[in-house]
Amino acid sequence: MYFISAQIIVYLIKMKIKSSFIPVYETFEYRVILQPHEDLCDKINAIKKSFAETFELPVYRYAKPDITLVRFTQYEMMEEKIIHRLQNITAAIKPFAIELKDFGSFPTHSIFINVATKTNIVALVKEIRSIQKLMKLDDEHKPHFITEPYISIAAKLLPWQYEKAWLEYSNTAFTAMFVANEILLVKRKVGEKKYQTVKHFQFLNQKISVKQTALFI
Repeated sequence: MYFISAQIIVYLIKMKIKSSFIPVYETFEYRVILQPHEDLCDKINAIKKSFAETFELPVYRYAKPDITLVRFTQYEMMEEKIIHRLQNITAAIKPFAIELKDFGSFPTHSIFINVATKTNIVALVKEIRSIQKLMKLDDEHKPHFITEPYISIAAKLLPWQYEKAWLEYSNTAFTAMFVANEILLVKRKVGEKKYQTVKHFQFLNQKISVKQTALFI
């Protein structure tokens, strides 16, 4: 009995040592975004702050406004491959202007700033979609690509907040423009609120040969 017990103890010790070397794969929520320049971010944040105060929203958080291109959930271990592919994509992109005009809404819960020039953004999303397999965690966590770009002002509104706010903002003019010369990859741990920047990807307008591109598939 003592011999058997000793074997079991040795086995358990070995398993514990072995398990200590098994990597833990953390899961993160990611977004690929376009972000306006600093002055425009401040201008939009002033609108968001005024909105929050007027329509009794929770304490306003000074997050920079952005245009989300794709949302996805993935293991952190996949970051390096995704970064490599995004660099390859953005190297061929030429900087482009984005015009913002007036406000839009998703009845009955959200109000946002309209993106008036969508063609280049939609084309960029199409390019990013080519690496969607890297962004898919499993069948229940597939990447969500944005086909109608916008900049959020307020979301998850109560019916009375939406109705009152939309009555005002549907008749409010807003115009602005900025040049998109990069995208950002940001992430946060599942369940957390604050995103952190993973990497900036500059638009370099470089010609990428078909042979070179094939190396990264």
